[in-house]
Amino acid sequence: MAGILAWFWNERFWLPHNVTWADLQSTEEAAFPQAEDLYLAFPLAFCIFMIRLLFERFIAKPCALGLKVQANGPQKAQPNAILEKVFTAITKHPDEKRLEGLSKQLDWDVRSIQRWFRQRRNQEKPSTLRKFCESMWRFTFYLYIFTYGVRFLKKTPWLWNTRQCWSGYPYQPLMPDLHYYYIVELSFYWSLMFSQFIDVKRKDFGIMFTHHIVTVTLITFSYVTNLTRVGTLILCLHDSADIVLEAAKMANYCKCQKLSDLLFLTFAVVFIVSRLGIYPLWILNTTLFELYEALGNFPALWVFNVLLMVLQILHCFWSYLIIKAAYRAISKGKTGKWNPLHVAKDARSDVESSSDEEETVPRSKAPHSTVTTNGTSGANGTNGYLTAATSSEEH
Repeated sequence: MAGILAWFWNERFWLPHNVTWADLQSTEEAAFPQAEDLYLAFPLAFCIFMIRLLFERFIAKPCALGLKVQANGPQKAQPNAILEKVFTAITKHPDEKRLEGLSKQLDWDVRSIQRWFRQRRNQEKPSTLRKFCESMWRFTFYLYIFTYGVRFLKKTPWLWNTRQCWSGYPYQPLMPDLHYYYIVELSFYWSLMFSQFIDVKRKDFGIMFTHHIVTVTLITFSYVTNLTRVGTLILCLHDSADIVLEAAKMANYCKCQKLSDLLFLTFAVVFIVSRLGIYPLWILNTTLFELYEALGNFPALWVFNVLLMVLQILHCFWSYLIIKAAYRAISKGKTGKWNPLHVAKDARSDVESSSDEEETVPRSKAPHSTVTTNGTSGANGTNGYLTAATSSEEH
């Protein structure tokens, strides 16, 4: 193991020429980042996760209920042992052949079976209350850490002149505020890495997971090699748009559509300007050119820049989705008609639906009443399936 670690932390790879790990050992005069410091992130990530649970339970949930956020989940499908077995053991999306077989077995029409599977899938979707609590937690953390980062960075010379990121590198003492900033950010992203598997599932789960892996790798790598000055700029820049995003989600869950629309458009502007403008012109410029001019070439520099370019690719992909969402919203006269980042309301984004979603009891193949196209009886306005339900129970 010692040999593997020695090979992995090869000084010729990670550090500039004529610099050794011994040169970066902390002394009484100056403290430098140490790899051992990062072990603190794991227990702190657990603490952040526990704080999140308490926050969502005792702060976010009462706020959501006070704002009249819907607490109930989607409508439940009626119990049926045969369909439940197919759903859990075989498939959640039966094909036409299987639907025909189930139709004959249960004496239900195919449309009713399709509706049952749709409602059953919706049962596994999180409630609006849960999504609000999750967004409120992230909003609170991002607001806190972004505020902390701005207060810290405005006192530093490298905020105003990025060449200062490399002045005296790698012999730049570790400031206590910088150490705290880095460890808290790393701990938060570690907590997201693990909680993502129990959080609300998003369509871009794989992309977000890749983003978290790259972020944790960048934070770890930049800390160990003392590239922390430029690291603080990257962290603060990325947190800026996330605040507005989570605020837009909360407004949407509260059904404050105009506020949600405004926040979503604000988020789109902040995201695109920060990720496609400031990030490449400010961050990538200093890591690709100013860093090379100041220190020359060494292998770790390329690893660092490759990871930063991966982030930029993700930025471009998300910006494309945001612009596409905004275009559709403007063209249809309503912001958020289709929002890939889960901000605005879309009747089919969170819960599958159809024009007859209110029909909860399946119809027997043999009709027992005359039903209009919207699922109501022409005689009395009832749903028209009461007698059909009785017939199904008899079978």
